[in-house]
Amino acid sequence: MATSSCLPTFLMIGIQLGYAGMNLLSKAAMNNGMSPYVHVAYRQTTAALVMCPIAYLTERKTRPNMTLAILFKIFLCSILGGSINQITYVVGLKHCNTTVASALTNLTPAFTFILAVLTRHEIVSFRRRAGIAKILGTLLSIGGAMMLSVYHGPIVPIGQPKIHWTFLEDITANKSSRGQHNYLGPLLVVTSALSWSIWSIVQTKVNLEYAATYSSTALMCLMSSCICLVIGFIIDHDKSDWSLTSSGIRAISSVYSGVFCSALSYFVMSWCIERKGAFFVSIFNPLPIIIVAICSWLLLGEKIFTGTVVGSSLVILGLFTVLWGNWFESKQEKVSPVEHLESRKEDLTKASPV
Repeated sequence: MATSSCLPTFLMIGIQLGYAGMNLLSKAAMNNGMSPYVHVAYRQTTAALVMCPIAYLTERKTRPNMTLAILFKIFLCSILGGSINQITYVVGLKHCNTTVASALTNLTPAFTFILAVLTRHEIVSFRRRAGIAKILGTLLSIGGAMMLSVYHGPIVPIGQPKIHWTFLEDITANKSSRGQHNYLGPLLVVTSALSWSIWSIVQTKVNLEYAATYSSTALMCLMSSCICLVIGFIIDHDKSDWSLTSSGIRAISSVYSGVFCSALSYFVMSWCIERKGAFFVSIFNPLPIIIVAICSWLLLGEKIFTGTVVGSSLVILGLFTVLWGNWFESKQEKVSPVEHLESRKEDLTKASPV
């Protein structure tokens, strides 16, 4: 019994370890000369090849009828979550270090909160602690992201490790200089987080209208793989750019990212959300920052800067502040739903322009 109650925790730690591994492997593959567009195309194609048979076997008898409206929403999800999100993140990862990229992905809850306010799905009250926490957390996250984007500061004096990975010599030989893409990389990762936030809103509507989650995910992966393949061939049309035999790290990174981070992680996270809720899953988001910072320092020889440490800390603090606001609000709804409903009505009345 105790083991089953701890299982979601162990699974989420495993998923976050997997995402940290994806960051390191993807960075290693691109530093080894692999195009980020080719990497994303292979990743999404692998995910589609894994998801389609699973969707067919699990939902072939229960899958509802598809409509044009639902198909269009899934197509939007494939553009936002499967194409723009993946391409901007991987290209951004190529132009900034792995720790900064991992930290900036934690902007997603702040962006989701802002979009919810703008679309009036969320009503903010300065008189309630939950509303203040969400606003403060959003500001902290954005401030930390700005620091990560524009400020490095002095190098943290922790020395250089004596561990050498098999691929490290070739990778560091092909590594571009640090000062070349200070703004481009973080900006693209922030764009990735924003597109993921918009995707989550559209995907919520898909889940409500189409009760076949595996099938919609498989279709999204299939559409995004076609989009990414077309973009990849347009930008990198040389056959040698698509070769996976020139370096083992390219094939390992592509297959690992597709199977683990675009297919397996979906099942595990859905299972955990169903049993523990979305808040529980979100708590583990900052874990890859710590893992990636240590592993990239040990294996890729990346330096850790003061600005990275401070900026990442602000993003994590902002994340937990927003999550605490969500948790506190949901707790109020459960304790006194009538009073909370009246409070929400009052906030809506005051927020109405009429």
